[in-house]
Amino acid sequence: MINQITAILTIAQRDFTKLLRDRARILATFIFPFLFIGILGTSLESNLPPNIGYSFKVFVFTGVLAQTLFQSTASGIISLIEDRENDFSQEIFVSPISRYSIIIGKILGETAVSMAQGLGIIAFGLLIGIPLSLEKLTFMFPAGLMACLFGGAFGILVLSNLKSQRSANQIFPFIIFPQFFLAGVFNPIKTLPPFLHILSRVMPMTYAVDLMRGVYYANSPEKNLIVLHSISWNVLVISVFFIIFLLLGTALFIKNEKNK
Repeated sequence: MINQITAILTIAQRDFTKLLRDRARILATFIFPFLFIGILGTSLESNLPPNIGYSFKVFVFTGVLAQTLFQSTASGIISLIEDRENDFSQEIFVSPISRYSIIIGKILGETAVSMAQGLGIIAFGLLIGIPLSLEKLTFMFPAGLMACLFGGAFGILVLSNLKSQRSANQIFPFIIFPQFFLAGVFNPIKTLPPFLHILSRVMPMTYAVDLMRGVYYANSPEKNLIVLHSISWNVLVISVFFIIFLLLGTALFIKNEKNK
């Protein structure tokens, strides 16, 4: 058991150390919130009628925060394919540790990276006047953590059958970008045409975004205008699909490693 925990922490630490050495990725942590929240959110809000009942900039902030945590962890799993191409994963897989420990360590490492990026988004939110009390931040932390873990499990499932980093970089955006709109990151999705309604409810990111908004808008009058489901329902859906994605994705990844 101690060996497994040590392996998980070592793999997680490796990914977080890579972030500290990647200045471009750290810089992007501050650029994208500025583009999405500061520019997109503010410009859209200025063109909306004043009687929508809530701040659209805050709406976009909560969506971008959850989306970044989910996507960053999911896309960070691409480095598993890079490790495979560099034969780093082969060295790990011949070591006497559980395959699930390897995957969990990878997800935890990318979760730490994403949470660090989340702190940058929150700092930017405070800078532009997003109302963020200590109480809100306290409850947003576990919601953000769940979004990261869920994104990591989703990334494992998607990337487990991709053969190269090039194919992952080409295919993954087509899987993740439509979720920006179907999950309601930038646009309200409470009322949609039947076809889009179904699509939005089967998108994993929808539940990460809605959980973050459910926590932020808890006990607020705007909640009924914005939040789709109860916090307990979002937690249940995320928990169930996290387990499914993790078990299935890990099994497929291990299978492909054996067939390499």
